[in-house]
Amino acid sequence: MSEKNQRDSEIAEKKIEEKLRILFELQRVDSKMDEIESLKGDMPLLVIDLEDELAGLQTRMHKLEEEIATMKKEIHGHQSNITLAKERIGQFSGKLDNIKNNREYDSITKEIEYQKLEIELSEKKINQFNQAMEEKRLTIEQSTKLIEEKKSELIIKRTELENIIQETQKDESDLKQKSDNLLQLLEPRLQQAYVRIRTNIRNGLAVVSIEREACGGCHNRIPPQRQLEIASRKKIIVCEYCGRILVDQKIGRE
Repeated sequence: MSEKNQRDSEIAEKKIEEKLRILFELQRVDSKMDEIESLKGDMPLLVIDLEDELAGLQTRMHKLEEEIATMKKEIHGHQSNITLAKERIGQFSGKLDNIKNNREYDSITKEIEYQKLEIELSEKKINQFNQAMEEKRLTIEQSTKLIEEKKSELIIKRTELENIIQETQKDESDLKQKSDNLLQLLEPRLQQAYVRIRTNIRNGLAVVSIEREACGGCHNRIPPQRQLEIASRKKIIVCEYCGRILVDQKIGRE
């Protein structure tokens, strides 16, 4: 190999080692952001679920209140029908004194019976509506208590989440900026590979070191020759089992 070619090879290898160091540091920074995110736990989802549940309960209450208002109108209509039917019964009863024949008598008594049936039907409807309204009022009362409980729970969860966000906001912002800067130091192909691996791995570890002669991600054993290649830092090597980018343990201590 000529002196120029050897020099070019050394420069290329140095660039690879630099990329490996950037990838390792990028993973370290992103892992710290993951730790901050884990502090929030399921809190953001719990807050959203509580907000949705509250909205559902309130919508249900509004609907029940509208149904009660409609029932009150129905009751008012039936009460008017009863009043009118009683007036008609009085009018027809007054005509009984001036009946001239049996046909008139039958006609008037039928009208009186019909109005009485109308009264009975309206009274039955009123009772049904009153019973239904009582059930709906009971549901509203229970829902109101539940809404107050959920509101209190939501306030607590929101406060906890806001406290975590306030405590970690600056660190998270600084880490995000550092992560973005490190990512930009890599060529697009390597950026995409890192992001893809990190997204597809549950714990977000796209770059791992060798631990006890095994992959630090999936813990599958790495052959000695492969370990030497990784330690040489002359090329980017991924685990043949999990696809993570592999680095030697010393890279994080130098």
